[in-house]
Amino acid sequence: MEKKYVIGVDFGSDSVRAVVVDTHSGDTAGSKTVFYTRWNQGLYQHPEQGIFRQHPLDYLESLELCIKGAIQSLCEEERALIAGIGIDTTGSTPAPVDENGTPLALLPGFEENENAMFHLWKDHSAFAEAEEINELFLHGSDTDYTKYQGNYCAEWFWAKILHTIRTDEQILAAAYTWEEHSDWIVGVLCGETRPEHLYHGACAAGHKAYWHSEWGGLPAAELLERLDPYLVRVRERYGRKPQPAVVKAGHLCPEWAKRLGLDEGVVISGSSFDAHAGAVGAGIREKTMVCTMGTSAVDMIVEKAENLDGKDIKRFCGQAENSILPDLVGVETGQAAFGDIFAWFKKLLMWPIQCFKEILPPEQYESLWGTLDENLLPMLQTYARQLADTPFPISLDWFNGRRYPDTDDFQTAVISGLRLGMEAPVLYRSLVFGAVCGLKRIIRGFEEQKIEISNVIAVGGISKKSEYVMQMMADVLEKDIAIVDADQTCALGAAIYAAVGSGVYADEQEASAHMAAKVTHIFHPDVGKYEFYRARYAEYLRLAERSSQKK
Repeated sequence: MEKKYVIGVDFGSDSVRAVVVDTHSGDTAGSKTVFYTRWNQGLYQHPEQGIFRQHPLDYLESLELCIKGAIQSLCEEERALIAGIGIDTTGSTPAPVDENGTPLALLPGFEENENAMFHLWKDHSAFAEAEEINELFLHGSDTDYTKYQGNYCAEWFWAKILHTIRTDEQILAAAYTWEEHSDWIVGVLCGETRPEHLYHGACAAGHKAYWHSEWGGLPAAELLERLDPYLVRVRERYGRKPQPAVVKAGHLCPEWAKRLGLDEGVVISGSSFDAHAGAVGAGIREKTMVCTMGTSAVDMIVEKAENLDGKDIKRFCGQAENSILPDLVGVETGQAAFGDIFAWFKKLLMWPIQCFKEILPPEQYESLWGTLDENLLPMLQTYARQLADTPFPISLDWFNGRRYPDTDDFQTAVISGLRLGMEAPVLYRSLVFGAVCGLKRIIRGFEEQKIEISNVIAVGGISKKSEYVMQMMADVLEKDIAIVDADQTCALGAAIYAAVGSGVYADEQEASAHMAAKVTHIFHPDVGKYEFYRARYAEYLRLAERSSQKK
């Protein structure tokens, strides 16, 4: 076959990554990561209030730099062989826009208005609106709009819009509608961001805006009007029907072709959310769960619609048509905090170090801080691995609310069974165990509904950095955990979408056979630990039940 390249672009929470992939061999020909300038200065984020916003200029500037950096090693002839660009982003990450689809933060008078920016996926400031929406979607009409997604979450599309227009009259007056980051960035590259003409990805539409063919699109206008008439305007201006990420959304527009130094004939494929693209990059298929483990955990399976018919799994996941792979139902579940839990514990233990800032010379202080920052978690894992199989504190993983089962943004974490003689490695073991138990509870929910999960693939930074977490995961789940060779599975998945959208391959299955990541290691469960961890898991369930009742 003729040699071709595609580019996969992955917008994460802190940075954007681009990879150039040879469509035949699957080899990476170039890559680049660029951190968001404003975000990494700590701007527009207020964790104590659950507010996390990102400026659109961070996206645009970083996109240009990372693609240019990724193709830098290609000669002019090789750049001419680039067939397509695929995109994935975080989500739900929407922004208010004008009638041209320009985010308000790019307009005069709104440059520093945080409400005019993109509302990052983990922004939880709309928790009250989410409760209100959930009640209405569940009981407000003859249609149960929570049927496929479960309880509505503060992280999602309608809640963020409703909260913002209630708290900022300027945004309410100026915002023609709202667009998801994943849709908008595709429109930017295609030169078409006008809301009525914008490409909409099935992923964002189905999982976060509750689009479904059963009720003919978005939730009914009369229902949204009871929340606020403005939401009806958003619904009316939504425009085109959502499509899978493998479609051809358009071609690279002249402006961005010039900025990137690429040909205008380059195809822009559709978009998805980062974890969904990561599942494709990892080679997702039926009966396989791909666990993307970063700050949070997003876990995915794909199933035929008929195999899910009549199965009550909305407590444990969200379902959307065509959201991961075309012609299949994408099932997304996960935990609102995973790696964030361990990062919090490390930050907590390192807090006293700042006392030395006024005592030590700056160079020594920075060296001390850097050494501990790099080595603290590995040291905890080393000591935790040596602990005997004796009872330890049980922790709940709800540090950022509970995503699944039974989405509840108001839930908080718990550590039960603390004693004075316990040291940091014991608590670390408790936190890891609690995080893994959150995943086990979800998988058990699927299996009780006769949804088979025979393979588990772990991707993300934790899967490569922590053998301790991966082995705990295998032991507690009582399943093999496969690790793949790609460092950027999300960007790789976006590249696979681009390979199909640009016509290099006829479908995702053919593209994945050449391009998807390969398994490099498998963590096998220790059968000798089954009984011990089953007893601790029972304690986890009892603690979860008690904590839920106390709410």
